[in-house]
Amino acid sequence: MYTLLKNTLRPSQVLVAALTICLFAARSFAAPMSAKDREHLLVHFEMTTQMVAEQVRGLSPAQLEYKASPDRWSIREVVSHLAVAEPDYWRDLQKSVKAAADMNHKKSVNTDDDIMWYGIDRVVHTKTGGGHEKVDTYKDLNEALGKFQALRAAMIEYIKTTNDDLRANSFGDGAEVIDCWQWMLEISTHSERHIQQIREIRNDPSFPKK
Repeated sequence: MYTLLKNTLRPSQVLVAALTICLFAARSFAAPMSAKDREHLLVHFEMTTQMVAEQVRGLSPAQLEYKASPDRWSIREVVSHLAVAEPDYWRDLQKSVKAAADMNHKKSVNTDDDIMWYGIDRVVHTKTGGGHEKVDTYKDLNEALGKFQALRAAMIEYIKTTNDDLRANSFGDGAEVIDCWQWMLEISTHSERHIQQIREIRNDPSFPKK
């Protein structure tokens, strides 16, 4: 996911950076996670978890299965994708956090603002891969939503209680690295992109009335 992020950035991200600079100030490698970093993750995860549920609440089967075109996802498929993808993202994070701290001699290829912009910018669309495109894994919305929410509860509890210094560990391979705090944030901004996708589906002129 982070390897696709750099391809979505546009000049207008400068404006976003200016607007969000108060949220993402300069930081050090002090352990454990700073109170500010913890709060930023917690607020974003709680926001996107709630927004997914709100966007699908009360929708009919016809609305959940509606596709703007045959090659586009339905709302049910979007939620299924999140239920399939986030466990892998979470496992990847845990593996990287357990490794030896190494960000003291590495530099992230993305800023925190870049990670935030990834969740906002839907102008550039990227193709899903890595098995996460298997959107028929969950044919029932409630099952997919339940899986998504259960893992989110575990991740939110981790954010609240961990003493891990997510800034100290890298995520990624070779020169294409970010820090683990940024990857954790990107799990949430990734879902934000799909929340926007759900809104696009609901705003389609042919979206069923009921």
